[in-house]
Amino acid sequence: MLQVSGLYIYPVKSLGGISLQSAELTDRGFKYDRRWMLVDQSNRFLSQREFAAMALIKMTLTDEGILASNPSGDCLLLRVDEYTTERAPVTIWDDVCEGCFVSGEADEWFSRSLQTPCRLVYMPDDSLRPVNPRYAPDDAVTSFSDAYPFLIIGQASLDDLNSRLETPVLMNRFRPNLVFTGGAPFMEDTLTSFSINNIEFSGVKLCARCPVPNIDQETGVSSKEPIKTLARYRTKNHKVMFGQNVIHHGLGTISIGDEIAVLELTTEERFIV
Repeated sequence: MLQVSGLYIYPVKSLGGISLQSAELTDRGFKYDRRWMLVDQSNRFLSQREFAAMALIKMTLTDEGILASNPSGDCLLLRVDEYTTERAPVTIWDDVCEGCFVSGEADEWFSRSLQTPCRLVYMPDDSLRPVNPRYAPDDAVTSFSDAYPFLIIGQASLDDLNSRLETPVLMNRFRPNLVFTGGAPFMEDTLTSFSINNIEFSGVKLCARCPVPNIDQETGVSSKEPIKTLARYRTKNHKVMFGQNVIHHGLGTISIGDEIAVLELTTEERFIV
């Protein structure tokens, strides 16, 4: 039996994640997941790829909003749906969508915390960013994620990787939204269709990994692992694959312990490494 064992959101893109017991689904993914993003002076996204210290800004979900804290102990409260009327096109990879600047206070706090000029933007409900239509339906949208609403990884896949590493790594290196127990390593590769609590999900594309998994999310220190080891047995078309990108069909809530009902598996070439 496949069972949900981890649920995670990342309210501000590339900053620390939050582990949940239950997660609410919205039109563009889990509630609050990557609805905020830091941008540079050209309104292009910032990520741990260039600023590993972003991993050290931790996030906490509170009754008042999202609390950000930096290594110095300074905190900033992001109140949900509080942002300015100043809008601008912002860039995530090759995508451009509209974001609202949050506040001068937020800009100053994050610029100081990361020691680089940046601004915080929020994705309002009327800003719709479609996923790549090559892999998903035209009406599927996402937030400020890299490309898709969800990333799913099986615990067995991480266990397999760790059995090959001298020093095991935590799941947070890969920044998934959904983690499950049960099944063989890399079963997520073949999940074409599955449901959780009567909400249907579709696996649409294996996740090609950038260097971010090499960054220890607790220290911000980067090394060559685990990508170096993954490259030996998880490379396809010169890209290292780990986890699968997923879209969803419907709204609702899912929780730790929910059963994952497999509706369809695939052996299509694009899913097999």
